Amino acid sequence: MQNKGLIRLFAIVFSIVCLYQLSFTWFAKNVEKDAVIYAESNTTNSESNELKKLEKKYLDSVANKPVLNLGFTEFTYADLKEKEINLGLDLKGGINATLEVSVRDILKGLSNQSKNPVFNEALIAASKAQKDSDKDYLDLFYTAFDDASKGSVKLSDPSIFGNKSLKDKINFKMSNDEVKPILKEEVKGSINTAFEVLRSRIDRFGVTQPNIQRIGESGRILIELPGARDIDRVKKLLQSTAELQFWEVYTNQEMAQFFISANTTLAGIVKAEEDTTEKIQDSSATADAEIDDLLGAVKDSINIETANPLFSVLLPNIPQNQNQLSSVVGSAKVADTARVDKYLAMKEVRSLLPADMRYAKFSWDVKPINNTERINLYVLKSNREDIAPIQGDVISDASQVFDQLGANPEVSMTMNSKGTKQWSKMTTANIGKFVAVVLDNYVYSAPHVNDAITTGRTSISGNFTIDEAQDLANALKSGKLPAAARIIQSDVVGPSLGQEAIDSGAISFVLALLIVLAWMIFYYGKAGIFSDIALALNILFIFGVLAAFGAVLTLPGIAGIVLTIGMSVDANVLIYERIKEELNRGKGLKESVNDGFAGALSSIIDANVTTLLTGIILYIFGTGPVKGFATTLIIGIITSLFSAIFITRLLIEWYINKKGNTLTFNTGITKNWFKDIKIDFLKKRKMAYIISGIIIVVGLGSLFTNGLNQGVDFKGGRTYTVRFAENVDAPKVAASLKEVFGSSPEVKTFGSANQLKITTVYKIEDDGVNVDDEVQHLLFTGLQSFLPKDVTYDNFIIKGSDTVHKTGIMGYAKVGPTIADDIRQAALWAILGSLIVVFLYILIRFRKWQYSLGAVVAVFHDVIIVLAIFSIFQNLLPFDMEIGQSFIAAILTVVGYSLNDTVVIFDRIREFANKHTTWKFDRVVDAALSSTLGRTVNTSATTLIVLLAIFLFGGDSIKGFMFALIIGVIVGTYSSLFIASPIMYDTTVKLDKKK
Repeated sequence: MQNKGLIRLFAIVFSIVCLYQLSFTWFAKNVEKDAVIYAESNTTNSESNELKKLEKKYLDSVANKPVLNLGFTEFTYADLKEKEINLGLDLKGGINATLEVSVRDILKGLSNQSKNPVFNEALIAASKAQKDSDKDYLDLFYTAFDDASKGSVKLSDPSIFGNKSLKDKINFKMSNDEVKPILKEEVKGSINTAFEVLRSRIDRFGVTQPNIQRIGESGRILIELPGARDIDRVKKLLQSTAELQFWEVYTNQEMAQFFISANTTLAGIVKAEEDTTEKIQDSSATADAEIDDLLGAVKDSINIETANPLFSVLLPNIPQNQNQLSSVVGSAKVADTARVDKYLAMKEVRSLLPADMRYAKFSWDVKPINNTERINLYVLKSNREDIAPIQGDVISDASQVFDQLGANPEVSMTMNSKGTKQWSKMTTANIGKFVAVVLDNYVYSAPHVNDAITTGRTSISGNFTIDEAQDLANALKSGKLPAAARIIQSDVVGPSLGQEAIDSGAISFVLALLIVLAWMIFYYGKAGIFSDIALALNILFIFGVLAAFGAVLTLPGIAGIVLTIGMSVDANVLIYERIKEELNRGKGLKESVNDGFAGALSSIIDANVTTLLTGIILYIFGTGPVKGFATTLIIGIITSLFSAIFITRLLIEWYINKKGNTLTFNTGITKNWFKDIKIDFLKKRKMAYIISGIIIVVGLGSLFTNGLNQGVDFKGGRTYTVRFAENVDAPKVAASLKEVFGSSPEVKTFGSANQLKITTVYKIEDDGVNVDDEVQHLLFTGLQSFLPKDVTYDNFIIKGSDTVHKTGIMGYAKVGPTIADDIRQAALWAILGSLIVVFLYILIRFRKWQYSLGAVVAVFHDVIIVLAIFSIFQNLLPFDMEIGQSFIAAILTVVGYSLNDTVVIFDRIREFANKHTTWKFDRVVDAALSSTLGRTVNTSATTLIVLLAIFLFGGDSIKGFMFALIIGVIVGTYSSLFIASPIMYDTTVKLDKKK
């Protein structure tokens, strides 16, 4: 081997660099162990949440202090955390979310909230079309606008985009084609602004190793926050537009008469509706005496609601004297706010407002009153345009401070010169009155103005925690979002589930590694030891590269590494089998080693390139954990090539030079395995065609009748992993949840009998910020009878990585219907793209389309059979068999593995065809298949054992994923022997006959 010294130097340097990169993870864990010791020694309370708080206190105290001194530089704990290997959401807990900046809201903002009917009709049509299309919203809007306007109205109309705000860019004479590129740039600029605002908020949030990136030009933003401690806080921070406004308000005295009149008017409306209902009921009533008694028991409460419909849900704050004047006009239970809003929005009620108050705007407080379920109501002095006198763009700085007593957190704000003048004017005009500070349509405070404020400084006080005050200050400082950013896809994993994933992943990893190491020594003897050393270095390289480039290690990523271990053995097997062939021909050991490495190189490169191509496609089209799997697969393929081809050879040649010809490539047991095998594979091809045909026909029948169990990735919805203290019956749980959701959710056992996976589409199309909370409340209500009595809502949900619980929600995911369509389409393109790329690669390498056809037919065969098995057994096997992104990752891996097998065989067929020119082609094919059978069985068996280890010990969340891989490896091995080569043979012979 040439350049031994250079390769040896590179291997040593590469190993040292990888160890250096991984050392930060080691030292960070040591600091965290010290935190555990500190927590345990400073409390007698063994409750996990209390210990977590003390651990956090210790880690915060050393965050910026040097904890590692290497002599030439020092590192703080914060530095170590930045450089340690990144654990993904499924291993660390936290939140992974895809946000979509509403292009619709951006367009409405650019049009100054236009009331033009054609414009608004086009927005509605574009929003509907987006649910079933992968086109940009802007393009859909243009199409809808053209259809709605029919040339009667242009985009440059003064009532749409030809307004004052865009007067420097758009005038009313411009055509639609001239306006469209301007709008595109404006929308792009708004999305860029949203991205920067969100990044600024996240940077200030204090999560280690956050990741935020734009997804193309779609207006979507991917945010990953592993280890985020307060999930609700994160979601509110991400979705808040931070639109700050300052309003004058009506007092409770000014609104008192209106509420009294509204209550009387509503009483008349409700009574009229009830009279109609009673007539209908009387005409068909057959109620018995028990029902009559029951109705009589609730008669009083019904009479109260009929007589005072508004006051039964809203408690008006009517002052009795001047000292009781307030900006709070009333209060209601949080659960009744929607009903109050409905009443106050009725035309009959709005018409009761005096002419000078007709634009009054009702707004709720941001939080309920201390330790109660009631929340205050305010009335803002709005106007026809609904534009506040002072907007948030006048804020130049904001920070969290404490009030004058130093007890309560508040937010201090500094205004620019324009804001200072406006604020001075507003406070001067409202001395003795009230002004409200409103953020995202919620009132944060509405204080009494004692004196004019001319300094440009003011504060927002309220019922804040320190975190809430800090988040508000960060949002104000970062600036407002140009449009609402809605979470359209999210994955939340609790810390308990994350730790379990780490434990199960580590067990499966170690077990698989030990099995492979033992097998190589058992099968190849001393040579197996060298391949084991190379394999160990390969693992070091993989983790070192992951740490160096800041790549995220996920549970599927661990599966990718373990799979790489199994597949990396293939290169050593190919080399060793070649060396054994050369030795059997009577060559010397050194010559056999040289010829073995040289002869196997082509097959190794071809096989790994095909798998690498599928990994790259998976990385391009995948998201989240799937991308993590693709990352480790790609890194593993590259490093395994280096370790197998170069490290193994260095070790073998070193041993030969030192010990002479004592190196063996087998053991006494395996010496004659797969030796001199001659099987007529092609004679069995018709039987193989029949068997495969029967399986495919049955499978297609199942696919058309039963279909596949699509996960939320593909159909949209919310899915929750819920753990109970005792075993539960899934049908009973589904029946209980049907009462709260209105329709029965999908409920199935997930792993052990005390854990369920619950999927619901309840309000999945609703974009409201609080819908997620509503769904979780309903879920808790529906499951309460199955939970221990001491489980409250707060310890049922995932609060953050500091909260560990043994029952309740362990993790959940949400996928909106729009992005579900996109994920499904991306998956289809990923599979088709991989097939096309591989077809072209094989065509280029083997120069015959018959080879490409054989490989692609075999791959189609493998994919259909895997799909068929998932369709047939979806309700029979005791683990999750959902079809989602992870399943597509498994399918693409099967594609790569099957091609790996096939290409190795094709390479040997090509070699034999060139070497034995007098042989008939069927003899060439059979001889090639027989000669590679040892390698095929060896590699497949090793990979299968590895996959079984992960399947059995790798955790519930990847069982379906691993099952698909196991089936894929078995079917892929079969197809490479009995489908790919026979198809290639039949098409070649048929073409030769025609010629």
